[in-house]
Amino acid sequence: MTDGTLRPLRADARRNREKILTAAVRVFATEGLDAHLERIAKEAGVGSATLYRNFPTREALVEAVYRNEVAQLCEAAPVLLAQKPPTEALRAWTRLFLDYVTAKYGMIDALRAIAATGSNPYGHSRELIQAAITSLMDACAAAGAIRTDLRPADLGAALEGIALTSASAEHRQRAERLLDLTLDGLTVRP
Repeated sequence: MTDGTLRPLRADARRNREKILTAAVRVFATEGLDAHLERIAKEAGVGSATLYRNFPTREALVEAVYRNEVAQLCEAAPVLLAQKPPTEALRAWTRLFLDYVTAKYGMIDALRAIAATGSNPYGHSRELIQAAITSLMDACAAAGAIRTDLRPADLGAALEGIALTSASAEHRQRAERLLDLTLDGLTVRP
């Protein structure tokens, strides 16, 4: 659906929007947030008018990219749980969380600027991420694989701390070691 309306997007319009968001992630990652929007349109294989019809401002595009990335991260939790044992799903999801934070690392100033205008780019992202963590931890607890005295908010805070201090690309190995340490601390020992 488009922002501000109740009418769902046509299938071709939805595909164009998804192509724009995917291209924006790639272009912003390689060229930074000051990349030309026309470059994003070209990368997406759409005209500039299509880009501006979907995202009338750079800020609208940045916010939509952020929200889309949060949605993809959170939608990965049930997929991973369907494909892997719970502890492996949790471990894989924490790596996706690091990927997500690393990709957003360069967007932080733009997101703060958007928030300063009164918009809330973060919306319900914290709640969505906590719900994903909860589903993963619940599955691990049901399997008897993790301690039950820790809350999903505890793991969420640990992940945020690791991300804030170690999720930049040059610190990825340290971040993964810290994730392993954190997840090992959750594990039930015989």
